[in-house]
Amino acid sequence: MGISALSFFSNLLSSVFSIVLGFFGWLQMWPDLIQKAKEGGLDVIQTYVFWNGHEPSPGKYYFGDRYDLVRFIKLVQQAGLYVHLRIGPYVCAEWNFGGFPVWLKYVPGMEFRTDNGPFKAAMQGFTEKIVNMMKSEKLFEPQGGPIILSQIENEFGPVEYEIGAPGKAYTQWAAGMAVGLGTGVPWIMCKQEDAPDPIIDTCNAFYCENFFPTKKYKPKMWTENWSGWYTEFGGSVPHRPAEDVAFSVARFIQNSGSFVNYYMYHGGTNFGRTAGIFMATSYDYDAPLDEYGLLREPKYGHLRDLHKAIKLCEPALVSADPTVIILGSNQEAHVFQSTSGPCAAFLANYDTQYSVKVTYGNTKYDLPPWSISILPDCKTAVYNTARISSQSSQMKMTTVSQAFSWQSYKEETASADTDATFTMNGLLEQINVTRDASDYFWYMTDVKIDANEGFLKNGQNPLLTVMSAGHALHVFINGQLSGRCSCALYYLDFVHHIIQNVKLNVGINKISLLSVAVGLPNVGVHFETWNAGVLGPVTLKGLNEGTRDLSWQKWSYKQVGLKGEALSLHTFTGSSSVEWLGGSLLVQKQPMTWYKTTFNAPEGNDPLALDMNSMGKGQIWINGQSIGRHWPGYKARGGCGACNYAGTYTDKKCRSNCGESSQRWYHVPRSWLNPSGNLLVVFEEWGGDTTGISLVQRTTDSVCADIYEGQPTLTNFGKVDVPQPKAHLWCPPGRKISKIKFASYGMPQGTCGSFREGSCHAHKSYDAFERKCVGQQFCSVPVAPQVFGGDPCPNSMKKLSVEAVCS
Repeated sequence: MGISALSFFSNLLSSVFSIVLGFFGWLQMWPDLIQKAKEGGLDVIQTYVFWNGHEPSPGKYYFGDRYDLVRFIKLVQQAGLYVHLRIGPYVCAEWNFGGFPVWLKYVPGMEFRTDNGPFKAAMQGFTEKIVNMMKSEKLFEPQGGPIILSQIENEFGPVEYEIGAPGKAYTQWAAGMAVGLGTGVPWIMCKQEDAPDPIIDTCNAFYCENFFPTKKYKPKMWTENWSGWYTEFGGSVPHRPAEDVAFSVARFIQNSGSFVNYYMYHGGTNFGRTAGIFMATSYDYDAPLDEYGLLREPKYGHLRDLHKAIKLCEPALVSADPTVIILGSNQEAHVFQSTSGPCAAFLANYDTQYSVKVTYGNTKYDLPPWSISILPDCKTAVYNTARISSQSSQMKMTTVSQAFSWQSYKEETASADTDATFTMNGLLEQINVTRDASDYFWYMTDVKIDANEGFLKNGQNPLLTVMSAGHALHVFINGQLSGRCSCALYYLDFVHHIIQNVKLNVGINKISLLSVAVGLPNVGVHFETWNAGVLGPVTLKGLNEGTRDLSWQKWSYKQVGLKGEALSLHTFTGSSSVEWLGGSLLVQKQPMTWYKTTFNAPEGNDPLALDMNSMGKGQIWINGQSIGRHWPGYKARGGCGACNYAGTYTDKKCRSNCGESSQRWYHVPRSWLNPSGNLLVVFEEWGGDTTGISLVQRTTDSVCADIYEGQPTLTNFGKVDVPQPKAHLWCPPGRKISKIKFASYGMPQGTCGSFREGSCHAHKSYDAFERKCVGQQFCSVPVAPQVFGGDPCPNSMKKLSVEAVCS
């Protein structure tokens, strides 16, 4: 490897904080995101390398725009940060086909991620391509570059377990292949307990404190601390409390952890058709930097303060192993005491319900439930994971443009007579034909109905049953939409039934089935074998003959997609090639319809989005660039309700949006826009109402501080406000504090956006904030009784809650 993992990491910070950033965002956002990551106290930026983005066809490579990997890494280097290059090249990432190019599936003899010659040859070729590119740009650490780590494969351990010996052989091959490339930096495999030397095995999970690598001389690394979870169409929106994320990190560090990566720190957007199966276009992930690149407070600030606190402990962390001292039934101290003097302690309370007072040294410390206090000098508690001293904020979406002048173009329903590219007996698998060049694939056939059919007299129309592995389906009978359905959220090669009471006429009837894929699978054993499309059987029940199986009769097919796609209606040139209807002739609230309009870019720099809540399902383009799939008509299901930070977090906990759209707002990068004349095109499958579409900007509505009396606040590395903390409030650039919406020193209740006075309230709580903050972008107010007119309830623990409006 050129450098041992042990010696390599001893030269770095003991606690290296890392993030996945990369290509989910847009390239013009990269510098700002990287700078915010650095200001958040991070040292390393991780990025996947997306094979399907870089090699869209065999041997044809692409490294432009947001796939400019070299540019991204050099921007990270310029910011003074390191890089962890997760080549994979399998990435999972809720990304289409797990990052594999679709053409890979059709290489003769191909089996993914196993001891398979064609796969290993293709994987090695791409990996070598990336490594050689990095070497030529001198980007590996021994060359003076920022890349300190590389990853081969990704979470293969569970797959290896399923497939047995071929998986073990593949793991050995992948490790040897990677090390043989001579990068000069360590290689890791995450979730790979049998990672061969010198590969470092690492952990991916919500918690990794009990994980240890297979060999004691390898560093304990956490490749993915899931800061939130992904959103699926039809699913509720998950959130992970900042207190719990901080608790998981502190617990990992106190148990000898040396490297923590947040997955995700900035989630970003799955533009185009890059999202995996049923994944929402948003990949916000409840990350510290939200989808739009704005600070998600208090998560961003609370983790920033955590990083500061842990780095204050660095001299002790690198000098000693921890000693564990039991402080109570659910409490303990992890003490790092070096022979040369530095000492740091982590005091933990694992109880999920009760605060406790523990004695450590000669001092008593108050520990909230499910929390860890950090003492960089083994005396002063400068941070507690459950006590948020950083600012919170309330965001809002403000409409900036809604009065769009829409025009419509009706997508033509395919007919076996006029639109067939080819015909054959039986049903075809969708991706085999489309190669995923479109979400859409038409299946067309004819059904002859004789005049003596009983249903024509008794009025009991036949039942059409379709079994499909498509993710959505539209059924047309004689050119008229007769029904549609979407399957449930599953990752399996699933099927679903559609039963329609169909109206058929005497003679030849045209049945057209539009199968819709919503991303390809991104995880699972041999997911390259999973199917999409109408697989059959397709039957008609209720005829004189009983049930007629249509599956093996003659079916007609269009090669790929919709007519509007073939005409490139989403582009300026393509949209001018057909006649659109507007004004009183506008087709409104109709399925299978294209809509277009133009708009001017709003002033300012606030991030923009489209509010699509009035629409059903389809896709969006701006100036020819794909925003992604929209599906607000699919309402979120799942358990929603109150969220308590304490206790083990799972992806089913702390969910919202039940009964509402899984995703309402769709990010519009400002870099895509011209000052005027921007083309917005929407394809609508279900028949949504375009009059409800609006362009909105994301801004900070109000900012809050919520600080306990005597709670230390960290202002800069090495500087702690003890024992008198301060409430810091600041609005985004260009905005100032215009009003103090709420202020209470005493025992206020609630959270940011819904504070209320408690049983104890200082009557001058507002005064200092109105005097020092209104009209300012930033202000700071000490949290002390004399500031607010005296102690409103002596001998009681008090706190300050304040909310200020930014305008």
